[in-house]
Amino acid sequence: MVALNNTLLNFEQMDETQFQRWTNLLEDRTGMHLPKERRSFLETSLGLRMKEIGMHDYAAYYEHLQSERYGQREWLTLVDRLTIHETRFFRHQPSIDVLEQVILPELFASEPQRKKLQIWSAGCSTGEEAYTLGMVADQFIRHQVPYTQQSRNCYIAVMGMDISVPALVNARKAIYDKYKVRYVPEDYLEYYFDRQQDGRYQVRDELKKRVCFVPFNIIDMKKVLLEPMDIIFCQNVLIYFNRERRKQIIEQLVKRLKSGGFLVLGAGEALTSPHAELKKIDFTNALAFVKK
Repeated sequence: MVALNNTLLNFEQMDETQFQRWTNLLEDRTGMHLPKERRSFLETSLGLRMKEIGMHDYAAYYEHLQSERYGQREWLTLVDRLTIHETRFFRHQPSIDVLEQVILPELFASEPQRKKLQIWSAGCSTGEEAYTLGMVADQFIRHQVPYTQQSRNCYIAVMGMDISVPALVNARKAIYDKYKVRYVPEDYLEYYFDRQQDGRYQVRDELKKRVCFVPFNIIDMKKVLLEPMDIIFCQNVLIYFNRERRKQIIEQLVKRLKSGGFLVLGAGEALTSPHAELKKIDFTNALAFVKK
């Protein structure tokens, strides 16, 4: 820790003009909003990355990011450092519960002969949420949908999207250490994972082939053509944006939901003015909506 602190002391603190310049860049390119209270986080993240590539000046690094030759690749690395990848399988149990107990039963009740279930994990990070959704949906179809229904053979398609390209590389590899899978139910772990010789766990192909990962900036939804989704999970993503941007994101998410589709947000991401087409689901400790 002492060595780290000494390293950071080699970088000057940002003045107000510098901080504003960097936050404007982040907001213009990603939509992320950094309040003044997070200035030290920005200084630390920039400082560590600058040291890695041998730069010692915020202005020089800023210009480096504008470079046509090196700027785009470096920007992808920096964004990965500035976004938090704190995630795990079955991260928020109430959200999983509302999926199992309300959302999936209602979707199959409204369309008994369903052939396809489309799920979108927005801000999927290293893939744990996307694979979790795939497992839960698959288990529901296997054990809750009657054998007599053709929807027993419903195909599950999960799409994971995130702004961090390095995170998506790890998501596609689908190899996780023991700590990451600690909350996966034992029967799920045995059915959907293979334990490697080094003690890590590999997602089996049967699940892996149902989940795809795409680099994506959520503020650019207008530029992306997506089929209407049955379920959208967008948890702990809105926290990066200001109020107006959140409203715009919700508007675009609703447009990409099928009529009768479901949107699940992070439990702490309360909407100040819920979208007119959304009806809140009454479920303890979960924030979920159905599109009217």
